[in-house]
Amino acid sequence: MATTTKEVDHVVIRFSGDSGDGMQLTGTQFSSTSALMGNDVATFPDFPAEIRAPAGTIAGVSGFQVNFGTTEINTPGDEPDVLVAMNPAALKANVKDLRKGGVIIANVDAFTDLNFKKAKYEGNPLDTHELDNFQVIKAHITNQTVEALKDIDLDNKSKERCKNFYALGMTYFMYSRELDTTINWIATKFKGKDKLIEANTIALKSGYHFAETIEAIPSAYKIQPAKIEPGLYRHINGNTATAWGFIQAAEASGRKLFLGSYPITPASDILHELSKYKNFGVRTFQAEDEIAGVCSAIGAAFTGALALTTSSGPGIALKGEAIGLAMMYELPLVIVDVQRGGPSTGLPTKTEQSDLNIALNGRNGESPIIVIAASRPNDCFHMAYEASRLALEHMTPVILLTDGYIANGTEPWKIPDLKEYSKIETKLVDGKKPAEEKYLPYTRDEKTLARPWAIPGMPGYEHRLGGLEKQENTGNVSYDPMNHETMCRIRKEKVERVANDIPEQEVEGETSGDLLVVTWGGTYGAAHMAVQELRKEGKKVSLAHLKYINPLPKNLESLISSFKKVIVPELNQGQMKNYLNQTFQCNAIGYNKVQGLPFKIRELVGVFNKVLEQ
Repeated sequence: MATTTKEVDHVVIRFSGDSGDGMQLTGTQFSSTSALMGNDVATFPDFPAEIRAPAGTIAGVSGFQVNFGTTEINTPGDEPDVLVAMNPAALKANVKDLRKGGVIIANVDAFTDLNFKKAKYEGNPLDTHELDNFQVIKAHITNQTVEALKDIDLDNKSKERCKNFYALGMTYFMYSRELDTTINWIATKFKGKDKLIEANTIALKSGYHFAETIEAIPSAYKIQPAKIEPGLYRHINGNTATAWGFIQAAEASGRKLFLGSYPITPASDILHELSKYKNFGVRTFQAEDEIAGVCSAIGAAFTGALALTTSSGPGIALKGEAIGLAMMYELPLVIVDVQRGGPSTGLPTKTEQSDLNIALNGRNGESPIIVIAASRPNDCFHMAYEASRLALEHMTPVILLTDGYIANGTEPWKIPDLKEYSKIETKLVDGKKPAEEKYLPYTRDEKTLARPWAIPGMPGYEHRLGGLEKQENTGNVSYDPMNHETMCRIRKEKVERVANDIPEQEVEGETSGDLLVVTWGGTYGAAHMAVQELRKEGKKVSLAHLKYINPLPKNLESLISSFKKVIVPELNQGQMKNYLNQTFQCNAIGYNKVQGLPFKIRELVGVFNKVLEQ
């Protein structure tokens, strides 16, 4: 059968199999190749929560979804057009999401009686009518990979491990992807291991040529490059962008960068990334627990470093007392919370937005700190820089909220002009105080109320810091009731004054209308696309995506009051909605989901339409 080529605007592919099947690598290679070919790309890795779930079971399924196209791409896509299922469990876990008429590429070599039992199938689903709504391509991916590599001196197990590249090659043909990028990556990855280079390259090409020759694929598809702003781009995930934003902030402030952290999913990759940059003066410390991690960062802030600690929900709970201590010290400290499903250890590899309450209020006493949030992977660089700037210029801790969806997702990032990120002023004393003048550690900057930052050991700048209440100006321990109230009010007002140092809230659409959608964090992409779709239909809907949460932008209250209705979709049970209603009494309504999954565009379109009709 002759193969025809059709042009499409965008395609969603989900690669799925066991944790050992290399689906994350396969998806990453597909998305990197698509990005280098000029497509806009968004991805969503989906890891199993169990570390070593039994092979062939649904609990052990690992997936990677990529949405690529010539149009604007802001989410990994609602429904896959193609599902690559390396075993029955991968099929069962994902087929419910596949669009009607979509393509299933099934590795029939793994469709055995034992694997049917593990996936809780009564028989072979490929031989029943349950897949009649899909185009099924049956491919002997494992056996054909081994056969293609028969002349290479490797054991069969090593040959079978190349099957992910065979599957990748099939999708490369289907969507007119270039092979060279992945072939070059293989050569770099396995440098010095010539047999592995040869084996993986042959597997990739064999899958490509198999798809080219079988009659089951009558059409190949072509996706033109996207029309995006000219510039130098890099494909990046949220955790990497976060790490780089901190490095730039350290350069801009003239401070050494220190990270004290304890490994936890999905925040660990920030620690891994920063540990690569000792040549930039970055110091990373893998602590024995969460409390040691944050306390080491407080110690680094004492010495004049840009100090960070990273974690996820359970770790933030453990760090609470020490964060309050940093707030009492009035030292610059950045705390990154890569949110995941909770409570307790919850859903370690799944995304959620349920840490807003703990970020705002999760410390004993009156303990206000700055809270900001990134919106998407390529926004993490800017918001990490912003978190550092606000901490250093206002001398108080800052919590930066991301989430598993943002942290692990990838998209093209236009490398910015670093002149825009070149200068952060600090409150470090200059050491020129007259010898007869006493240093007062809690005097205040008139504009920001930030205190001066003196490093221990500077002659003439000896001072006392601690967790007990401080006397205004001197920093001496004080149990005076009126002084305690004064200091509490000062610390609160100091955070409130940050509103003068952040942008006013922007709106996508008109500044008044029938419905204002308010979002924060990783819900931006789906909400943006849903609002855009409704606006094309002439509906008076606008979007306000919040990145500055405490304090809120100064114009937000007037903006909210200009709309008849306000809805807050979020991946929790209404934390931002409650915060806005408490702050502004705006009668916002919520749309909430706590399934460990991001919103879908069509899901939000339906919800927003229903609210408009009420």
